[in-house]
Amino acid sequence: MTATSANAPVNLFGLDRTELRARFAEAGEKPFRADQIMHWIYRRGQGDFEGMSNISKEMRGKLAERFEIRTPELVTEQVSQDGTRKWVLRLDGGNAIETVYIPEEGRATLCISSQVGCAMDCSFCSTAQQGLNRNMTTAEIIAQVWFAARTLGGDFQNERVISNIVFMGMGEPLANYGAVLPAIRILLDDFGFGMSKRRVTVSTSGLVPFMDRLRDDVDTALAVSLHAPNDALRNQLVPINRKYNIEELMAACRRYVEGKDRKTHIVYEYVMLDGVNDSPALARDLAKLLGNMPAKVNLIPFNPFPGSDYKRSKPETIRAFGEILRAKRIITTTRKTRGDDIDAACGQLVGRVQSKQKNRLRDIPVRFT
Repeated sequence: MTATSANAPVNLFGLDRTELRARFAEAGEKPFRADQIMHWIYRRGQGDFEGMSNISKEMRGKLAERFEIRTPELVTEQVSQDGTRKWVLRLDGGNAIETVYIPEEGRATLCISSQVGCAMDCSFCSTAQQGLNRNMTTAEIIAQVWFAARTLGGDFQNERVISNIVFMGMGEPLANYGAVLPAIRILLDDFGFGMSKRRVTVSTSGLVPFMDRLRDDVDTALAVSLHAPNDALRNQLVPINRKYNIEELMAACRRYVEGKDRKTHIVYEYVMLDGVNDSPALARDLAKLLGNMPAKVNLIPFNPFPGSDYKRSKPETIRAFGEILRAKRIITTTRKTRGDDIDAACGQLVGRVQSKQKNRLRDIPVRFT
């Protein structure tokens, strides 16, 4: 397991169990060694090979030659008055992304990023106004979770300081499918973070082909950024709808839950914009669109950001909208705004992205590989 000078050490955060076992096999080592290493990193929180006490000294030396366990550099940490924490983490290349920890009674959610910026160009989202700089690697995605758990001081094996992971930070996760899929596998793996499939949620603006691939490749919860019940309005708010319209999106949603546990449902996210998408008529249209599908609607009060012309719907408007949906027996919740005093609320994450005006959806072909 000797690294050549031409090969930089591989960050172990980027390798799921299948890949890590393959690397060990190539080096003539037993596959179970990969399981041991993963257990040390993810279940014991060990970030130093020398601390892996049941690994021989010789093996620890070989590991250090070929691999590393490297987290992003902390730029800033902010703590909201409601307990929400936001970390700005510097990545290779000078960009920085944001990761948010949201503690609540009975649960604690970590909102992680998957891209540096975003190309989806959703008009109500601050992240999208920057454009896309690049995809994050699997190692960079997973390192956010490990960094947060270590920073929060939890016992990785016995005390979960993070109960839920949501891919709802910067970026469109399914547009970075090649890196997000192994990251999900590490989160769910018993030798990884050991998360339940219902506690890892991938949010998408509606990349239909990758929704189908996700269903086939891994079993995880799905959230869809819907925000409008008709194509005319959704085209304005979520431009990817011009590529994959609501009819195609809903068909993909049906396929995603088909044959799964009867409790499986998709969460439909709906940001509430004053005078734009919050009328009773649109609530009725939304109820009709979802029909008898296994669905939960999460109404999200709009979080303002500089340069936006949108305003948050009035509380009574949000309540009335939700009541219409609930009257149609659609499970409906209103997301409590968290961390808005530190710009950590939904739609406010911006990080520090170079070349902010390039790579927006309206400027590039809508194709992802």
